[in-house]
Amino acid sequence: MLRFSEEIILLLLNDGDGRFARVPKWSLDYALAGGVLMDLALENRIDTDLEKMILIDDTPTGDSLLDQALADIAQGKEHGTNYWLERTADRADAIREEALKRLIDQGILEVEDDRFLWVFRSRRYPSVDGTAEREVKLRIMGVLFSDEIPTPRDVVIICLADACGIFKGIFSRRELENVSARIEQVRRLDLIGQALSKGIYDIEMSIAASVQPHAY
Repeated sequence: MLRFSEEIILLLLNDGDGRFARVPKWSLDYALAGGVLMDLALENRIDTDLEKMILIDDTPTGDSLLDQALADIAQGKEHGTNYWLERTADRADAIREEALKRLIDQGILEVEDDRFLWVFRSRRYPSVDGTAEREVKLRIMGVLFSDEIPTPRDVVIICLADACGIFKGIFSRRELENVSARIEQVRRLDLIGQALSKGIYDIEMSIAASVQPHAY
């Protein structure tokens, strides 16, 4: 299974020209940082609220995309989610480059003339357990343009993409208007339990507080 940061990268990839959707840098930075923190929460390493980030277990996950942030949290003083979101976003360029490298190393993407192209034309990619995972963009579009029930991970990705304004770089204005009600509906689904839902909300609120000075 890919990490959230890897799937956020894939969500932004334009199939037609191998380029990425144009979104403000801060938008991608916070999405990647939020993805790292959500992965740590799913790995039961941290818990979050608006007052503080709670370290549950400082044992490294063995995943370099996550363990730098985990080490920072373990060694740092007690701070709120907003602080750790900002600190993790400072490393967003490195997170992005590592996510891209891993996607290439796993044979999901290949580079050609500075473009990133899909290797798996079926639009599925291998998971760690050997199964084929439907590509993130197809999953998210399937959820937003139908009544399909999203998986817990897709709820997280939709929440992060919405909080960071990524959908504005993917959809036209009319498309965004058409799916706005569905996005809100998905955001309210209680598919992942109260604790994780709260974690998403706390990170979203921290993102909102952090990006208020920015504008499209």
